[in-house]
Amino acid sequence: MEKLSKFIVKYRKIILIISIILLIPSVFGYLNTKVNYDILSYLPADSESMQGQDILDKDFNLSSVDMLVVNGMKDKDVLKLKEQIQNIKGVDKVVWRDDVTDISLPKEAIPENIRKMLYSDDATMLIITFKEPTASDTTMNAIAEIKKYASMDCYQAGFSAITEDTKDLVNQETPIYSLIAVLLCLVVLCLGLKSWVAPIVFLIGIAFPIVYNMGTNVFLGQISYITQALALILQLAVTMDYSIFLLHRYQEEKAKTDTKEDAMSKAIHATFISITSSSVTTIAGFLALCAMQLTLGKDIGVVMAKGVILGVICTVLVLPSLLMAFDRAIDKYTHPVLIKPLKRTPKFVVKHYKAILIAFVIIFIPAIYCQANVGQYYDLTQTLPSDLTSVEGTNQLKEKFNMTTTHFVILDDQVPTKDIQAIIDQIEKVDGVSNVIGYEKYIGPGVPSTFEPKVIQDILHNGGKRLIIINSDYHSATNELNKQLDQIDTILHKYDPQAKIAGEGSMTRDLITTTNTDFQMVNIVSIIAILLIIAVTFKSFSLPFILVLAIEFAICVNMGIPYLTHTQLPFIAGIVIGTIQLGACIDYAILMTTRFKEELQNGHSVKEAAGISIQMTSPSIITSGLSFFAACSGVAVIAKMDMIAALCQLLGRGALISVFVILLVLPSMLIVSQKFIQKTTKNWPKAKGELQHE
Repeated sequence: MEKLSKFIVKYRKIILIISIILLIPSVFGYLNTKVNYDILSYLPADSESMQGQDILDKDFNLSSVDMLVVNGMKDKDVLKLKEQIQNIKGVDKVVWRDDVTDISLPKEAIPENIRKMLYSDDATMLIITFKEPTASDTTMNAIAEIKKYASMDCYQAGFSAITEDTKDLVNQETPIYSLIAVLLCLVVLCLGLKSWVAPIVFLIGIAFPIVYNMGTNVFLGQISYITQALALILQLAVTMDYSIFLLHRYQEEKAKTDTKEDAMSKAIHATFISITSSSVTTIAGFLALCAMQLTLGKDIGVVMAKGVILGVICTVLVLPSLLMAFDRAIDKYTHPVLIKPLKRTPKFVVKHYKAILIAFVIIFIPAIYCQANVGQYYDLTQTLPSDLTSVEGTNQLKEKFNMTTTHFVILDDQVPTKDIQAIIDQIEKVDGVSNVIGYEKYIGPGVPSTFEPKVIQDILHNGGKRLIIINSDYHSATNELNKQLDQIDTILHKYDPQAKIAGEGSMTRDLITTTNTDFQMVNIVSIIAILLIIAVTFKSFSLPFILVLAIEFAICVNMGIPYLTHTQLPFIAGIVIGTIQLGACIDYAILMTTRFKEELQNGHSVKEAAGISIQMTSPSIITSGLSFFAACSGVAVIAKMDMIAALCQLLGRGALISVFVILLVLPSMLIVSQKFIQKTTKNWPKAKGELQHE
């Protein structure tokens, strides 16, 4: 590593030039990376709802269906509007009353169930199907065109419309998120460093791995909008420590060496070992998300793990060039450091360590209960502002047509007509079902001769499958809707064991089932991975459990607070936050423990070692924690999307809680556990004298 360090310093200008050149393809890669705004598409491919969506797409071309509520418009004008929408690229069919009967006939001539479905006072509804799935660019562009008719008191509703509104909102807000995170991080760095210039150099340096990371996502095919919105913020917050480590070591070495080249070479050599060892736990935390069945976890995990790796590489290769180029300015423009080593806290902890541990136990038990009972929501419309057209359209569907969610029932073509009619009759009696559309419902006695159901047949009978469309007045992700789906499942499987239910409601039900399993799986994987890494790092049996226990306490407190404030969290929060907080903040625990070990080796007593460790590591831990807090909390304040705001609020608050736990609780645990650690850790130093029991 020493030869490599000298090589990096010697050829730093060439390395910097190459690094700048590599930004160009990275920018092109970023611009050409597809962003997926449909979270439900990340469900496991073998789930019933996803299999149903696949059939809807291939056989019925109905994987994406929206409704357009048209208010106060005459039928002849509705017909013109329908023709205009039909001509939009990406639109497959627009179904309205003219498909079943001439509009010159009175509404009363339409069968009652069709009339109730299409009309409500002065409002009518058009059913729009698209040629491609919800998240495709063609469908998104088509929906954007249809949205322009909102000025005519027309409101589009459905999951595709919600997805398109999500896209618009994310595209508008992501640059603002990035700017706020950078500015607030800059403020914290100015407080923690004595140089006015160094924070700016750090931000320039960290721009390289961020751009590389976002550019190389093109090789993944696509990333989710959540990953896109959070990647820069998390990478900024998680990897800034590495830059601080390098600068501090460089300034330390400059005082010992004759040239700045030698100082930087030694700083790179020393820093590489420390940042690679600390980054391993962070990378492991992110990669644990890959254990999720919901492949959104893999999406976030791979991108963020890649970002941390690139952060380490750029800290070692690119940042030295920048620091040396701005060396004079960094030393010249200085100010008093405002984040200084703590002086009173070490004395307090050493004196009251037993009381701190008693409080730790007393708080931990209810925190576990609170975390386990926090309310979660899975309805993605709850993440969006209420003034969006898709949300307004969804509300109008509910109010005017008693219709909020649409289920698509797929049956085998061999099921007899009489059985399908029996299925429809039974489903109509299920609570919350407002309307059922099936071809078999419109044949036989009682159907007017003027009514030609061919369009219904074209939509509902394809590919050896039959389709029944069910409109529900229950919202997705509610207990009422899930119970309704269970009842429909029971009815269907009496006649066709292979029947499937597709649509947003069914997919959301599978989402709930999947993420409940994922939560346990990811927590177990992340904890085991980090336990093993710490065990290898310290060659210890006991330390991994002590360190992870401290961070898990911080996580429980963080995730338990919403229970006390009666706040519902987005479903993804419980899975993602714990893993990220564990992976990112375990570094603080490792830093504290490493310093504690050093002070014991220097001949100090247990309490002295703990006190010195708190004092000397506090500036780094506080600066890092505040950077994490500032970057995330600033976004939480301005974000209009509740999912992004909630995730950032939890991450920011989690960083602060972790700082308090590492500075107060962990040293207390180390003091009490010293003898046990010594017996279960290879080459762990003995403390000076005996632990004095007070």
